[in-house]
Amino acid sequence: MLNLDFHPSGRHFLQIPGPSPVPDRILRAMSLPTIDHRGPEFGALGLTLLDKIKKVFKTENPVIIYPASGTGAWEAALSNALSPGDRVLMFETGHFATLWQKMALRLGLEPEFIGLPGYDGWRQGVQADMIETRLREDHDQRIKAVCVVHNETSTGVTSDIAAVRRAIDAASHPALLLVDTISGLACADYRHDEWGVDVTISGSQKGLMLPPGISFNALSDKAIEASRHSTMPKSFWAWDEILEANQNGYWPYTPSTNLLYGLNEALDMLLEEGLDHVLARHERWAAGVRRAVEAWGLEIQCQDPAVYSPVLTGVVVPEGVDADEVRKLIYERFDLSLGTGLGKAKGKMFRIGHLGDCNDLTLIATLGGCEAGMELAGVPLAGSGVTAALDYFAHHPLHDYR
Repeated sequence: MLNLDFHPSGRHFLQIPGPSPVPDRILRAMSLPTIDHRGPEFGALGLTLLDKIKKVFKTENPVIIYPASGTGAWEAALSNALSPGDRVLMFETGHFATLWQKMALRLGLEPEFIGLPGYDGWRQGVQADMIETRLREDHDQRIKAVCVVHNETSTGVTSDIAAVRRAIDAASHPALLLVDTISGLACADYRHDEWGVDVTISGSQKGLMLPPGISFNALSDKAIEASRHSTMPKSFWAWDEILEANQNGYWPYTPSTNLLYGLNEALDMLLEEGLDHVLARHERWAAGVRRAVEAWGLEIQCQDPAVYSPVLTGVVVPEGVDADEVRKLIYERFDLSLGTGLGKAKGKMFRIGHLGDCNDLTLIATLGGCEAGMELAGVPLAGSGVTAALDYFAHHPLHDYR
């Protein structure tokens, strides 16, 4: 039974890999009075936002903003770029790649799901060579799009999107490239234009440090042209009406005004700090957390160091230990929320988020809660992860990563 009176002293440690903690500066911006979404002040805000958001996606092309979760932006990407019966090549890297594949089925597409076999496939990134091989076999070019997840939130693996683009080009295949970077944007390096992505999907509640409720489609010229020929039923998600209204800073329906205030503030925070600095501190935090996991003597969910995520770290518990029971104990004793294992990883691991509005001491406290909780749960640990992380942060200042 949900305990609605559970309000312990101090601030709750929300260390799941999204939604991430919302900074006070953004909360204050969201508390401003709601204005007329057809008035001149809103149009000026809309034009400002639509320009700023391009800088985070690293694109010169349009970025559409939806009053919806990231799941909505998935559907928007598929329904605008494709038509019923189209074949799409999707790569299985974890729970969210799997959910996107299920959505494609429900929309009447023909997803072809490839990947490495079994649970181990959820411990690696996208294998670009497998995509190239399959596209070379597609002599009739029936595959209309390749769909991959950039940062797989369920596993802590950040795949090489530039390699996927090279694979498509090496196969001389015209398929569109659709990429989910819902948890990667503003945490992990992402370059929509440079990497030749046709549709990038993202959301507000991760690196952008906002509450859930806004999502994005960043587009290419090729994707916009494909949308003109799409026969997929859509209305709310349709790019054409939104792009037309966006020319003057407006939307064809009521937007989420106060969340847009927050987005404006979040973009200012990121751009004032500088994206390179933002990405560097995420890389550093991730390295410190991994040192802690190694000191505990536990496995990291991601098995390829080349694609370790700067957003989150999956911690695999020993055989016979239920990771969800450990998480429950940590939550009840230390008011610390950790991410659960999903799908094939359920009960095998928990996830530590190190993204957004965070700092070294936030993570030291988080690792302290994890360490104490695992010891209370009887999980054998080789050493102190807290000490290892403290040592790492002390001897690896941020400028080493810049």
